Amino acid sequence: MKFTATTRSVLGSSASRRLRRAGRLPGIIYGGKGEALSIELDHNEIYHAVRKEEFHASVLEMVLDGKVETVLLRAVQWHAYKPQVLHIDFQRVDANQKITTKVPLHFINEEESPAVKLYSNNISRVLNEVEISCLPKDLPQFIEVDLSKLEDGAAVHLSNVVAPAGVEFVIHGDDPVVATAVSPKGASADNAEESAEGEASAE
Repeated sequence: MKFTATTRSVLGSSASRRLRRAGRLPGIIYGGKGEALSIELDHNEIYHAVRKEEFHASVLEMVLDGKVETVLLRAVQWHAYKPQVLHIDFQRVDANQKITTKVPLHFINEEESPAVKLYSNNISRVLNEVEISCLPKDLPQFIEVDLSKLEDGAAVHLSNVVAPAGVEFVIHGDDPVVATAVSPKGASADNAEESAEGEASAE
């Protein structure tokens, strides 16, 4: 994704308020081989961009004063109750250096799992995103979690999730649970067995 920005020379809270009243958004870009720079962007362009999942988990192209910088979104500050972005942070990206960031998880094949299909389990999604390390070229917009083999009352751990090529999961401590299959309240083992037998007969 590509967007435009310009350097900002007048700093301070008063200057930022004036920018916002003019439909502009104050921000900063830092890291890499360049110095930290205060920038300004078109608020409406960024407001619509940050509402898209890929803007949070992609290497972005910032056209800064006519020169393209590759960056990652690092922080977004929202107004407490208005649909307004107050400030935004970006980090420069070096194509030859690994980056550490978080990407969303997309759960697939939930309805095909034995937990749901045979035992009417509810799927509890414990994690919605995961921290990864990779080169910028290998950064995925999301990672799929295949639930097709999830059994009754079982759990999917991060170690069970297949990482895309070139991507490593960053795990802090124990192997985290990604999703669990939870039996519905009031369901008995007999009901589960009857459901399984009925499904087998239908096949």
